[in-house]
Amino acid sequence: MPFELPDNLHPDCGPIAWMLGTWRGNGHGDYPTIEPFQFGQELIFTHDGRPFFHYMARAWIVDENGEKVRDAAIETGFLRAKPGGKVEFVLTHNTGFVEIWYGHADGGKLEMVTDAVARTETAKEYVGGMRLYGNVEGDLLYAYDMAAMGQALQPHLWARLQRA
Repeated sequence: MPFELPDNLHPDCGPIAWMLGTWRGNGHGDYPTIEPFQFGQELIFTHDGRPFFHYMARAWIVDENGEKVRDAAIETGFLRAKPGGKVEFVLTHNTGFVEIWYGHADGGKLEMVTDAVARTETAKEYVGGMRLYGNVEGDLLYAYDMAAMGQALQPHLWARLQRA
């Protein structure tokens, strides 16, 4: 079934409209301070006519056969659309982080970088990131680079998700 834009789509949301809906798939993670891993993930972008999307994501670690081993990250927030494809992303994580991201969407691509990170006293040290989302052959591909635990900004997560 083809994707259809909602009738009440706010005009500022046009450059990110392709992201609306539920996406599921698998990805990979790696970082110098951890062992490489594979994960399953679900992303949900919803819209109610105002110039933002509500975002919810959950992930779970999988074994070499793709079977769930345990629950992993959860994040939720608001992807706020501004005129001209500019975006603001207010994001909170179950691991004790709150982030503010700024970026730009154009032609099925969204790129963002962190502007501010706050963390609880029990959260691991994390200082910033960069996210790239793209519509590739109808799938949502993303890459997340992270600077944390004394490491410079470098690749951490990447995934390919299909529209559910």
